[in-house]
Amino acid sequence: MSLTRRQKWRIEKIQAERIARAQKASSNSETSLDNAGEEQTGLVITRYGQRLLVESESGDLYQCTGRQNIELSVAGDQVLFQTTDGNEGVVTALLKRDNSLTRSQKLIAANIDELWLVVAIEPHYQFELIDRYLVVAENASLPINIVVNKIELSKNIDQVKYDFSMYESAGYNVSYLSVKEQTNVAEFKSQLNDKTHIFLGQSGVGKSSLINELIPDLNLRVNEISTKSKLGKHTTTNTTLYHIPSGGDLIDSPGIREFQLDDLTDKEILSGFREFKPFIGQCKFRNCAHINEPKCAIKTAVEAGEINPMRYNNYLQLIGM
Repeated sequence: MSLTRRQKWRIEKIQAERIARAQKASSNSETSLDNAGEEQTGLVITRYGQRLLVESESGDLYQCTGRQNIELSVAGDQVLFQTTDGNEGVVTALLKRDNSLTRSQKLIAANIDELWLVVAIEPHYQFELIDRYLVVAENASLPINIVVNKIELSKNIDQVKYDFSMYESAGYNVSYLSVKEQTNVAEFKSQLNDKTHIFLGQSGVGKSSLINELIPDLNLRVNEISTKSKLGKHTTTNTTLYHIPSGGDLIDSPGIREFQLDDLTDKEILSGFREFKPFIGQCKFRNCAHINEPKCAIKTAVEAGEINPMRYNNYLQLIGM
């Protein structure tokens, strides 16, 4: 249904107001630099509108705005900033990113070392859904691992480990946890040291319980960030970086804990199956779709046991076959 003239006017008005606020904030930032302190490196903890909460190397938090013409920065970004009055500052430069995570063309977080796909015994894991997450991560060049949670609910843990052996064979790290019974939790924590992480997964798999286990004083940290940013309870809906007491950082973004497969092409879906890559380009036909073409290297690898048949079948489902 097309928009009415009034609806179009209202949308244009809101966009103009947002642009005006952004320009005003940038202009105020330039003025603030007249009496600013020395430039220092900081870590973006969260973003709220045109303002950022930046942590200095000494651990102090500063409310910051950005200079004009600086690219949008998000949780996980390393920036240069100068302090102005009290706990306020101005971001003067965005340092080069190692990577970034984008959802629906919106920049969410930066400088991520590991994504963790959390699945569970209940609700029971689904291989096609797992492969959707893996394909998206592979195409974004983001390292991803798998956590199988709630293993205390399993009546046959050997079968669970067999189910996930195809992912381990493909090179994915799989951790089997029970937060409730503390099974393998300490070992899992040790894997997080000195890295920045994001947890993904469908509702009910225990992501929140796992996050609370890693950061026991999470509510205190949320309150501290809320006070510094003056965001109040809205902080819980923002993408925010938290320090894990046992080591490492966690970027928590409720809006991306669950996501669907992007509008990827068949070629991108194919490249999202990492164990297929050695066979891509080895088929008889250059435009082989790896479905029913003769002398297909990928189908031959499936028959030879070099590619798991279930992974191949999931590939076919994802390309709509």
